[in-house]
Amino acid sequence: MSATTGEWPPKCHENPDTALVVNEGVEQPPIINPYIKNFFKKKPSLLSVEEYMAGITSGNTTILSQAITLVESNLPAHREVAQKIIAACQEHAVKSGIKSMRIGITGVPGAGKSTFIEAFGSFITSKGHKLAVLAIDPSSEKSKGSILGDKTRMETLCNDPNAFIRPSPSAGSLGGVARKTRETVILCEAAGYDVVFIETVGVGQSETAVHSMSDFFLLLMLSGAGDDLQGIKRGIMEMSDMIAITKADGNNVEKASMARALYANALHLFPPTESTWVPTALTSSSVTKEGLPEILAKIEEYFELVKGNGYYEHKRRQQARFWMYESINESLKNSFYENPVIEKLMVDYEDAVLEGKMESFIAAGELLEKYRSLNK
Repeated sequence: MSATTGEWPPKCHENPDTALVVNEGVEQPPIINPYIKNFFKKKPSLLSVEEYMAGITSGNTTILSQAITLVESNLPAHREVAQKIIAACQEHAVKSGIKSMRIGITGVPGAGKSTFIEAFGSFITSKGHKLAVLAIDPSSEKSKGSILGDKTRMETLCNDPNAFIRPSPSAGSLGGVARKTRETVILCEAAGYDVVFIETVGVGQSETAVHSMSDFFLLLMLSGAGDDLQGIKRGIMEMSDMIAITKADGNNVEKASMARALYANALHLFPPTESTWVPTALTSSSVTKEGLPEILAKIEEYFELVKGNGYYEHKRRQQARFWMYESINESLKNSFYENPVIEKLMVDYEDAVLEGKMESFIAAGELLEKYRSLNK
């Protein structure tokens, strides 16, 4: 049977002067892949601000993710659109009277932050809340990349229709909080998420960044890891509204109870908080779910207190002022580095510093002076 036509006998090329018979054979495919065009599709164009807002407010997580990507982008064109989206979301929040719970979560390495967030997040959504989790992954100092693997460790929460998880790179931000996290919070609230978790990279005095964008600060600690009070800075404990001792299950229950008592006593040594809230320490287990209802009850008690005495609005206004100055600093920095004249001069000054011909402080001073002269 012919390989190309399926006919019998097969067609062939016969030469009367020889007994050799040559079949036509199998038809060869084209040299160029006919589907190659599919690999070079045009990048999707940006939507209008109205289209982004319609998608965000309707709960479309795909549009919400695209808008967050614009917020995180450093491209000037993306920043311009992102600022308009943020302004529209803030206006929507004012009209809708959105009063969300922004909860910052941090902890020592190995405390089980991701496991706790999945267990506690599932418990929160079971109570009728919509939860957004902004997980910050540390960026490599060498490659500048991030794994962004928190979603793989939160399989149950990922499949929860009332939960939205967004991992973001820290990108060298102080305190392990992405620079654009606060704007992302605003977008999530406009999408209807009334509880927002902001997970940071780890513990340190620079964690003031997450404190400046959250209403409630939850610190996760691990019992039996040496001198419990020595392993943490005083500053981070002073900012904490609650300490949760994780992994309080199995043989670790007694150690967790002892650690809870230790931290509870330590918290009482700090001066009274401006909100009049008295920080406390509790134990929890992400495996047995023990302690999760008590933690949520304490958080709700806190919000009832601060909304009643006016501290909730006061703190939000103070945070807005703080981020106004942070935005100014960020814009000034971008204006400096994106200036085409400075960009060209930077190469020469950098070479001079590397070759030891000029001190770094002098080079910085001259570059700044040239930048000021350009803006006179």
